[in-house]
Formats: sequence, C-alpha cells, structure tokens
Amino acid sequence: MAEPIESEGYSIKPQKHTPALDTSEWPLLLKNYDKLHVRTGHYTPVTHGCSPLKRAIIDYIKYGIINLDKPANPSSHEVVAWVRRILEVEKTGHSGTLDPKVTGCLIVCVDRATRLVKSQQSAGKEYVCVIRFHDALESAKKFTQGLETLTGALFQRPPLISAVKRQLRIRTVHETKMIEFDENRHLGLFWVSCEAGTYIRTLCVHLGLILGVGAHMAELRRVRSGALSENDDIVTMHDVLDAKWVYKNTRDETYLRRVIRPLESLLTTYKRIVVKDSAVNAICYGAKLMIPGLLRYEDGIELNEEIVLMTTKGEAIALGIALMTTAVMSSVDHGVVAKIKRVIMERDTYPRAWGLGPKAMEKKKLISEGKLDKYGRVNDNTPNSWKTSFVDLSAVGTKGDPGTSSSATVPPANLVTAVPTAPVTSAQSTEDQEEGTSLAKKVLFFLKTKKISQQLSLTFYTNVEENRRRFRYSCRRVKIKERKEGKEG
Repeated sequence: MAEPIESEGYSIKPQKHTPALDTSEWPLLLKNYDKLHVRTGHYTPVTHGCSPLKRAIIDYIKYGIINLDKPANPSSHEVVAWVRRILEVEKTGHSGTLDPKVTGCLIVCVDRATRLVKSQQSAGKEYVCVIRFHDALESAKKFTQGLETLTGALFQRPPLISAVKRQLRIRTVHETKMIEFDENRHLGLFWVSCEAGTYIRTLCVHLGLILGVGAHMAELRRVRSGALSENDDIVTMHDVLDAKWVYKNTRDETYLRRVIRPLESLLTTYKRIVVKDSAVNAICYGAKLMIPGLLRYEDGIELNEEIVLMTTKGEAIALGIALMTTAVMSSVDHGVVAKIKRVIMERDTYPRAWGLGPKAMEKKKLISEGKLDKYGRVNDNTPNSWKTSFVDLSAVGTKGDPGTSSSATVPPANLVTAVPTAPVTSAQSTEDQEEGTSLAKKVLFFLKTKKISQQLSLTFYTNVEENRRRFRYSCRRVKIKERKEGKEG
C-alpha cells in the first residue's frame, strides 16, 4: 500500500505580475525573447516550420553556414568551390574575399543562405596583423602612437595587385591595439577593427610612412567577420570533409550538424520583429508587413533601419527595412511596419492565409460555378452585379492575355482615330504606316490603363511619331548621299 504524500506547503499564491520567463539561454534569434515588446498575445500557431536547430538534415544543410578557417595559399573562391563539391549542393558563397596568403574566418553560405552574402560582405571585420619595419624603432610607445593616429576615416588606394579598380576611397578604422613588439627583429603585432573593404596591407605601408622607417605587412589573420569570430566553433576544411564522409557512410548527422550552423547565427546582431504564423507566407511572396501581422518587436528600432523578420519558432523569414519606430508600432492600429529587402525563407513553408476576404471568397465561388473563367475574367454567365462592382486593379495588358482581366479599361476607338499623326511622305511605305498605327494603339492603351490624361497621351504619341519620321528622313538622306558618291566615283 502506497504511503500518503506529506504536504510541504505547496500552493499557488496570487501575484501582481506574471513571473518572467528566463530566455537568456535560448538559442539564436529566440535569445532574450521575453525582453521584446508585446503587440498582441493572440494568434493561431500552426504546425508548419520548426526550430532552426531541429530542421531535417537536408534542410539544415540548405539553410546552413560554415565558419571556416581558411588555409593559406588557395584563394577564397577555390575554397568555396571545394566546399560546394564536398557537400554536393547547388551553390555556395562567402562573406568577403581573403587574399591567398591570408588565413582566418571565412563565412561560407550554403544554398538558401547565399541570400545573406551581400549583407555579410558589408559587415565589420577584425584582423590580427604582423608588420615588419624596415628600420629600428625607438620604442614600443612610438608604435602605439602610430596606431592611434591611424584610426577614424582614412584615405586608401587599393594595392597594385588587387581585384578592384584602384580608386582613392575612404574607409573607417574603428579601433587599433598593439599586442606585441619585437625591437630586435623589427616586428610588431597589432589588432585592428575596421570597416569592410579596408586594406590592411595599405594600412601597414601608411604606418611605416608615419613612423618614418617604412613598413610592410608580413602576415595577416582575420579573427572576426560580422557576427562570428574564430572562437565561435570555427572549423577547418578537414572537418567539412570528414563530417560529410561520416554522414554519407554511417548516416550519423552529429558531426555534420557541428560543422554547419543555421543561417540565423549571422542575424543575431539585427533588431528583431516577430511575425504571426498567418502572415509568414505572404512575406515570403514579397508582401509588406502590416500592423495586424505584428506579434512582438524589439526596443530601439529606428526609421529605415535594417531589421530581421522572424517566426515564433525562431526562423528567419526575411531582412526588411523598418517603416515605423518602436514608439509608433506600440501606438497605431494600422499601417506598414516594414518593407522587404531580401526574402530568406522558401515560399509555401507556411500555409497561405491570404485570399480569405469577402471579395476573394465571392470570386472563388463564381469561378467554381463557372460564372467566371479560370483566370477570374468575366464571361457570358457573369452576373451584372459583379461586372459593376468589381474592379481588377492588377489587370494590365491586352485583351486575350491569360494574365489580364476583361474588366481592364480599354481606350475607346474614337480616341485612337482622333490622334493627330505626323505628315507621311510619299516615300514612306505601307509597312511603316501599319507599324506606326500599331505603335499608336499600344502606347495609348498603356497610357490609358495607367490613367494618364488624354492630352498627355496625345502629346507623347505625337513626339514619338515625329522622332520616327525624322530618323527615317535622316537615313534616306544618308543613302542618297552614298549613291551620289558612288556614281561620281
């Protein structure tokens, strides 16, 4: 017989506030999730999608990045091509070229993650450099003073051997720090944090000129690229090769999952906006994020700041440009929160949730009943109420085009015939006249559908036809001149 459970005073006590959930140890974009401002707590979660760390291995590779320790001698493009062949994927890219002799962090993006390459190439970089002076320095203090001088906005011209045009440009060096100085061997070791596109080789030459002894770069290593450093699980080419071999021969994913990281690792420095599951697929198709689709948002978002849109499971949907500040998001009831800069997530990962309004439902019903054709265009069975009330704003093109609704505005016939045409010379062929008439109809139809005034349409057409006539006249004069010169010769 079971012994009775003794009560130890456990009870639910009334509290003024809900105890905060500790999310400081949550991974990637979900870290400190409880610190985000809550727009609304009401939404319908769906079973689609999953946490970035729990993706199936195929999708994990497809949405993955590698923090690679680039070896010396091969170029960055060679290394990236080797990774593509090893992993057997369609495409790879990297976050910023390293010279063949330079080692260190090279972020390799795989498949869908290549959409982040552009944003990562412009991210800040950190290097550790060995500089060789051409003559003896007085002391390490002079070396430190020279480094302090070379901070801020600097003029730079790319080295003689470089892959870009040698134009004078401005690059910012944020911070420099001396690590070690060897007076006997004329060597110095320093750390530098700088803007993307800064040439450390040029920086070393300038440092030698400032100190008056001359100098050049002896060795260079990149220790940070964007959000990832050499301490963030950096891997070698041998790790990539071994991990793929283990997975291919033993079906053990563990090693491969350690080598490849989710692309969300690169986006942890961005301000976050959490989107409802019902709005995710619309954003994947390029729609702007509106207030009804907003769930949570980070503090300190400014206008036109680059942000990351994420799901409640921590998946990155897209990079966007904020059209509202944090204060505005908390106070308005409607409006555009952000426009999309680069979509990351594959379409239809989440279910479609648009087309559920009253007009859209009525249109689907009419199509199913045969009162509209399969493209939603008017046919003989369409009721008059639909013809008069519905305006298809997406209709652009000519009649009969499958992508065009028959409700598109067509210019009346008398408008085309009323267009003043330029005088036609006797030398102009019938083919040219037909071509001009066809052009007139196309131009007028385009301008009319764009709701430009009739007077502007006529002026535009007249100018086009006048230019065509002058061009033909010039061509004829050239031909006549060539014939005369031929006869005289």
